[in-house]
Amino acid sequence: MDKQITLALTGASGAPYALRLLECLVQADYRVYLLASSAARVVLKTEQQVDWPGSPKELSAHLCRQYGAKEGQIVACGKEEWFSPVASGSAAPKQMVVCPCSMGTVSAIANGTSDNLLERAADVVIKERGQLILVPRESPFSAIHLENMLKLARLGVTIMPAAPGFYHEPKSIEDLVDFMVARILDHLGIDQSLTQRWGYAKP
Repeated sequence: MDKQITLALTGASGAPYALRLLECLVQADYRVYLLASSAARVVLKTEQQVDWPGSPKELSAHLCRQYGAKEGQIVACGKEEWFSPVASGSAAPKQMVVCPCSMGTVSAIANGTSDNLLERAADVVIKERGQLILVPRESPFSAIHLENMLKLARLGVTIMPAAPGFYHEPKSIEDLVDFMVARILDHLGIDQSLTQRWGYAKP
């Protein structure tokens, strides 16, 4: 499968963005390598009442059923699965999104610590000159946060804070979620019609 991407979830608020993005990637026929930190699982349960299976194999099967994906289309990886394709530049997808992205994860990626598979996967995308998109959800940003994000932006990483617009006249939380997911899909080069674009919105 040529269309492959890594989707990582961390402990920042914003679980609805991640789940909607996963749904859209499956619909676009991408194979998704899914990485979720322990904190991300806490956020998922808190914000979406989602309790994912602990085993990567069970989680993969569960999500494939939930999103109507083909067998093997969603591949969940454990945080220390160092033989996963995402851990090596010779096999990792060239695109990766961290959504939502905690400031701790931003710091780890900016400093190349690679203490777990998620951080290593991001490090691989950067060194292979692929496309890395980070979706931080924090307010306000400290000088430390801003310096880390600036460092990554200068390396070509796209910093896309979870800050939806309102010109499309959202009527629901789902409309706001779709706004951000649409922007992510645009940057990935994936066709989408989730929301109205600027200039096409109602006056």
